[in-house]
Amino acid sequence: MSAYEVIVAGGGVSGSIAAIASARAGARTLIIESGGFMGGTLTSAGVGPMMTFHAGHKQAIQGIIDELIQRLQAIGKSPGHIPDATNYTYSVTPFDAEAMKYELDLMLQESGGNVLYHTMLAGAKVEQRRIHSLILCNKSGLSEMQADVFVDATGDGDLATWSGVPFQKGRESDEMSQPMTLKMKMRNVNITAVKEYIKAHREEFPRMNLDISVMDSASRLSVIGFERQFQQAKERGEISIPREDILFFETNNPGEVIMNTTRILGKDSTNAYSLSEAEIEGRKQCRELELFMKKYIPGFEQSIVVSTGPSIGVRGSRQIQGVYTLTAQDILQMKKFNDVIAHSGYPIDIHSPDGEGTATDQLEWGGMYGIPYRSLITNEIDNLIVVGRCLSATFEAQAAVRTTPTVGAIGQAGGTAAALAAQHHIPVQQVNIQQLQQMLQQQKAYLEV
Repeated sequence: MSAYEVIVAGGGVSGSIAAIASARAGARTLIIESGGFMGGTLTSAGVGPMMTFHAGHKQAIQGIIDELIQRLQAIGKSPGHIPDATNYTYSVTPFDAEAMKYELDLMLQESGGNVLYHTMLAGAKVEQRRIHSLILCNKSGLSEMQADVFVDATGDGDLATWSGVPFQKGRESDEMSQPMTLKMKMRNVNITAVKEYIKAHREEFPRMNLDISVMDSASRLSVIGFERQFQQAKERGEISIPREDILFFETNNPGEVIMNTTRILGKDSTNAYSLSEAEIEGRKQCRELELFMKKYIPGFEQSIVVSTGPSIGVRGSRQIQGVYTLTAQDILQMKKFNDVIAHSGYPIDIHSPDGEGTATDQLEWGGMYGIPYRSLITNEIDNLIVVGRCLSATFEAQAAVRTTPTVGAIGQAGGTAAALAAQHHIPVQQVNIQQLQQMLQQQKAYLEV
């Protein structure tokens, strides 16, 4: 008998929630994570806030990922779900990244799951449609680990790919992925001064669909704009970032913001050399941005850079070709699935792989789509479930489901399904969908079935 029934590869948002869900469902669960903490892009790439848990007034994403936010709220480390001051989506959820690391540790420990930090996936052994074991690399050297069911939460679909699952990388036409972004966190920002400038120069913020009452009622600020200043800096040679405007969000800590503005084009997160080049380019762009913000943007005169990254943020790379491929049409038409395991109201949000520009396909107000279990499983491997942004979806559909609340909901479903498959000794393709959906609802996940 294997020491573990379920092994989750990758401790990002989706993987950490998958491991907690699997352990809570009674499976002996291990999660392996290359860093020293869980939370993925939210804790290791500076991503924030989370957006969005809502579809109109309805909270479409609940369950374990929302429990995490409630726990952070209880200790003063998140204001919870608040209005999006840019009016791009329904709500945003700021948080304190250090507290999130701590709470995820606690939640996994309380569930009975185990974790191996500083451990990388180095390979997989596959026999007769099943992953037999993983090859792991850490400070103890190379080791082999067996389990009954495996969950690929690597973000790039590493485990699935190395197990022989076919995939599509990036845009179907040319395999170009959305640009990467290295986030920069700045503190000592005068938020009042920023708001006063916006109110006095509404015409400079066309993408905010500005409703001053929303901006004033939101307990943390979200801003997209300053196009004129950014363009002028480009013309002077001070900015090389291939983006048209500035985007930043206030964190749980007043006066601290996350800059989501750098744009690194043409890099591949599945190639070690390319990924290293992206990190270097990202820091170059962050340095330009720091000087620009302090010199030209009201409220940032005395700001201080707290951190970049520390790792670059990747929007997309490989998409597995699973039993069902989610499409943009499915999302925009809000197609109903009998095997729905998660919902989301976030739009199709494509940062151009070619340079400037961000394309958005919005649903009708309050619109909500479903994500089917079949997009998490493959035709080739009987004991593999794929969660997170590398699930089976087209380039356009992935641009909607890639955000952190959504992948958290997907992770809960994947982890629960993995536990069911392990406990019933069945292929993941034979998991009883009604039983899975009932278990998710019992775990307070939101499902319309």
